[in-house]
Amino acid sequence: MSFFSPDQETFLFLQRVYNCPKVRSYSQNIYIPSEFSSMSSQDGPLYLGFDLSTQQLKAIVITSELKVVYEAKTDFDADLSKYGIKKGVHVNEAEREVYAPVAMWLEAVDLVLQRLKEKGTPFQRIQGISGAGQQHGSVYWSKTGEVLLGSLDPKETLVDQLSKTAFAHPFSPNWQDGSTQKECDMFDAELGSAEKLAEVTGSKAHHRFTGPQIMRMHKNHPEVYRATSRITLVSSFLASVFLGKIAPFDISDICGMNLWDIKAGAWSEPLLKLAAGEDGLDSLKQKLGSVREDGGGSMGFISSYFVQRYNFPSSCGIAPFTGDNPSTILALPLRPLDAIVSLGTSTTFLMSTPKYVPDPAYHFFNHPTTAGLYMFMLCYKNGGLAREKIRDALPASSSSPTDSWSTFNKIALETPPLGQASPSTDSAKLGLYFPLPEIVPNVRAGTWRYTCSSNGTDLQESQDWGREADVRAIVESQILSLRLRSQKLVHSPSAGIPPQPGRIYLVGGGSLNPAIARIIGDVLGGAEGVWKLDVGGNACALGGAYKAVWAMERKEGESFEQLIGDRWRESEAVEKVDIGYRGDVWGRYGDVLGTFEEMEGKVLKGEERNK
Repeated sequence: MSFFSPDQETFLFLQRVYNCPKVRSYSQNIYIPSEFSSMSSQDGPLYLGFDLSTQQLKAIVITSELKVVYEAKTDFDADLSKYGIKKGVHVNEAEREVYAPVAMWLEAVDLVLQRLKEKGTPFQRIQGISGAGQQHGSVYWSKTGEVLLGSLDPKETLVDQLSKTAFAHPFSPNWQDGSTQKECDMFDAELGSAEKLAEVTGSKAHHRFTGPQIMRMHKNHPEVYRATSRITLVSSFLASVFLGKIAPFDISDICGMNLWDIKAGAWSEPLLKLAAGEDGLDSLKQKLGSVREDGGGSMGFISSYFVQRYNFPSSCGIAPFTGDNPSTILALPLRPLDAIVSLGTSTTFLMSTPKYVPDPAYHFFNHPTTAGLYMFMLCYKNGGLAREKIRDALPASSSSPTDSWSTFNKIALETPPLGQASPSTDSAKLGLYFPLPEIVPNVRAGTWRYTCSSNGTDLQESQDWGREADVRAIVESQILSLRLRSQKLVHSPSAGIPPQPGRIYLVGGGSLNPAIARIIGDVLGGAEGVWKLDVGGNACALGGAYKAVWAMERKEGESFEQLIGDRWRESEAVEKVDIGYRGDVWGRYGDVLGTFEEMEGKVLKGEERNK
C-alpha cells in the first residue's frame, strides 16, 4: 500500500482515476490499496454476478460504475442434455415431483467460467462475487462434501470431485414441485392456521417451500436426512462452491422456507420440530446452520481452487447470494413505493416496502440488502399464456398479418375502461381468465364473467360478452388483482395524490406492449409514470453483480439504494412508456375494487373443496 499527502483536487482526481471508493483519506494522507496503486481507470475492479435458474446458469461481469463488460451462460438442455433433463429438470408425474441433478449445476459452473475465459475476461481484476439462485430448492450435503469443498484440486473439475460423494442426495427439489400437499396442510395447521403461518413466516405453506420439502424428505427418505450434514438453499449452495465452505443462509432467501420467524429474526422452533419429526429440533438446526443478517460485506475470500484454476485474486470476496426474486429488485435502485411488474408466462409483482402486512394470498421476505425494508411479492401462474389465449381467438390484422398483437392492442386501446362507453348507463365488465389453475385466488382453470354498476353494486354473473370485450377485460382483471392485494402497502407519494405506487417498472415480454402499459397505468396508477426496464433478460444476474459492488465498495452506513442510485445510468436502462396515474379513470377502477374481490369470493365458493 502507499500513503502520500496531495491537495484536495488531487484527492478527488485519484478517486475518479482509480474508480474505487477504497481510496480513503486518513487525516491529510491518501490511502490507495496496493491492488489499485498502478491501475488506470480501464484496469479498475470488476464484479461478477450469477443467476442459477431452472434452465440456465448466467454470469455477468460489471465495472464499479455498473457497466456490463462480459457475459456468458450455460443452457442446461442445450449444453448438458446428458443429464436427461427437459427444461432443466426431471419430472415424476406420478408423485408430482420436479427436481434437478446437483451435478449438472457443478458442471455448469466450470463451463460458464470457461466461456468467460474464452472471451478474455480478466479474472484477476474481479474483487467481489454474488448472485442469485432459484428460490426454495434445497441441496443435501454429506460430511464428506464439507471436507472436499475446502480441498479441491485445481487440475480437476468441480463435478468430478464433488458429484459422487459430496451429497447425501443427488437431486434438488425444484420450485415447480407439487408433491408436498400433506406436508403443507400440516405446516398450515401447526401454528393454528394459514393466516398465522403467513404472519410468522411471511407466507402460508406452499408446495415449493423448503420446510415442507425437508419434512417430506425426512418422512420418505430418512436415511438421506440422517446422512445429511448440511442443508443449503440453491443460493447458498452456489455461494458455498465459491467460498470453499458451507455458506450461511441469506436473510432474504431464508424467507422462502416456511421455517424463519421474520419478526423475531430467528428460526421458528415449532416448525423446525415439525419438519424434523422424531429426529428432533436440534438435528435440523445443526443441518441448517446460521443466517447472515447483513446482505453486504464479504463472507470470506474465494476458494483457492478458483484462484489457481482461473486466476481469480485471492483477495476476491464472496458476498451473500440471494434468491432470484430478491435479486430481481436489485437490478435497479428500487425505492419504497416503486414496483416491478414482470409480464412473462406468469405474472409477478414485486415491491419494496417498510410495511410488514402478511397475508396468505401473497409473500413477504426480508429485503436482501436493506434492514427495515421488506419485499412484497405476488405470483400468478396465469400471465402471458392467458393473454395469448384471448389474442389467438381474434381475427388476424389485414394491415399487420405478421404482428399477432396488432389486433389485440387496437381493440384494447379503443375499448373504454371497464367496457363502459357510458358509465352512467352501461354496466362495468369484470372477469377472471385462468387457462391454468391459479394460485391467487386458489381456483381451478376456467373463465368467469360478471357485470356490475359503476359504483360496484348489483354484481351479476354474465354470459359470454364477445371476444372483443375480453381483450381489455383480461388485462384489467390481472392488474385489478395486483391493486387489490397491494393496496394496504402503499401510501400517498405526494400531497393530493391518493395511495399508489410511485414508479411502476415493467419487465418481461409483455413490457413491450403499449396497450398493456396503458391499462396498467389506468388501473394501478404510478404517480411517477410507468417505465420499461430493459436489462436484456438478465435482471437476476445483474442484481447479483450490483450486490457485489455494494457489498465490497460501500462506505460505513451507505445503503444499497444510495450507492447503486448514485452510479446507475437510468437513461440506459429504462424508458417511460406511460404517464401512469390518471385521476378520473383510476378512481373508476377504485369504485369496483371491492366488487372485484366479491367476484373472486363467489368463484371460490364454487370450488368443490369449499363446499
